[in-house]
Amino acid sequence: MQISENKVVTIDYTLKDDTGNVLDSSQGGPGLAYLHGASNIIPGLENALAGKAEGDSLNVSVQPEEAYGQRDDSMIQTVPNDMFEGTEVQVGAQYQAMTPEGQPLTITVMDIKDDGVVIDGNHPLAGQNLHFDVTITEVRDATQEELDHGHVHGPEGHDHG
Repeated sequence: MQISENKVVTIDYTLKDDTGNVLDSSQGGPGLAYLHGASNIIPGLENALAGKAEGDSLNVSVQPEEAYGQRDDSMIQTVPNDMFEGTEVQVGAQYQAMTPEGQPLTITVMDIKDDGVVIDGNHPLAGQNLHFDVTITEVRDATQEELDHGHVHGPEGHDHG
């Protein structure tokens, strides 16, 4: 079965940066399962997997525009210290926040000053070329529930339970 829209795809992968440093890997885990065509993974990787089949292996290099975008300096700002009240804030720590539009956003603490906390709302991999070594371990039809929800359910995916 070939990878196409509305297929559930499971991959084993290793993600490296331009210098060959491993940034993430599914080794030792169940692999990454996603619903093809539902924007569950970065566009550059999803496009490269289209038409491939179970057992295929490939190396994919993805530019920032097809991954997490270029870094945006306007996403770096200083917020009042009391926004972190009750939390021991540390440089490098990451927190979940919401955009004004209600979208989840991961922020990284860049600096702590007397007059506020400097945060960066860019994705940690923004501006980077990403290099994936991928093996496709399973391709199957999505269930109606997965199609309705727009993501994979079950042991290898998201579960609402």
